[in-house]
Amino acid sequence: MTGRAPRARLLLPAPRVRLLLTLLAACTVLLGPAAGASSAAEYRYWSFWKGGADGWAYQQVGPAGNVPADGAVDGWRFALSPDGGQDAPRPGPAPDFAAVCADTAPGGGHKRVAVVLDFGTAQDAPGGEQPPAVRSVCASVPTAANSAEVLAAVAAPLRYDSGAMLCAISGYPHAGCGEQVAAGANAGSTGGSSGGSTSNSGPSLGLYAGVGAVVLLGAGAVWQARRRRTTR
Repeated sequence: MTGRAPRARLLLPAPRVRLLLTLLAACTVLLGPAAGASSAAEYRYWSFWKGGADGWAYQQVGPAGNVPADGAVDGWRFALSPDGGQDAPRPGPAPDFAAVCADTAPGGGHKRVAVVLDFGTAQDAPGGEQPPAVRSVCASVPTAANSAEVLAAVAAPLRYDSGAMLCAISGYPHAGCGEQVAAGANAGSTGGSSGGSTSNSGPSLGLYAGVGAVVLLGAGAVWQARRRRTTR
């Protein structure tokens, strides 16, 4: 025997433990999505689409790696999107090669590609810029031309960043390239009121109060358990 008193273990009544665990789990479920929403963001960029009989499909390769065939439809849409994939906004007009290229005759060694340019909405636009109107044009280009060359033939000037990301089509937008925008922000405004955005900026006061209640309940349970132990 060393003379050292054995350490007492703090034991809480089983019903109280179950209550604490239930409350903690509930707060975790409630706070999780709210915390994720507060950190969510969108990106402003040009997305690339392939037109077909079933509408628009997101292109799985970049314009430099895609060589459209004669009769193809390339679509471009400037917008805010959280992931840059299938959930990004599609070009507004339906892909219709026959209508777009009706007045362009096929030529030897050349192909025709319909190009739909959707510059997005005012909400998609960077502050101070107004998106041009949607337009569709027919490109007559050499047979081996890729989609980047097709676009350059009908929608110059193009602007790329140092990583070869397409930043602007027909000079729009004038600045920026794939920049991050806080989710829920009015992307088209430069000033504006902040009253509408504060309510979605993070977890609500009620959720924090719930967490505080769990902490206080746990502290009270610990205090009561210690009090019972010392009075025995």
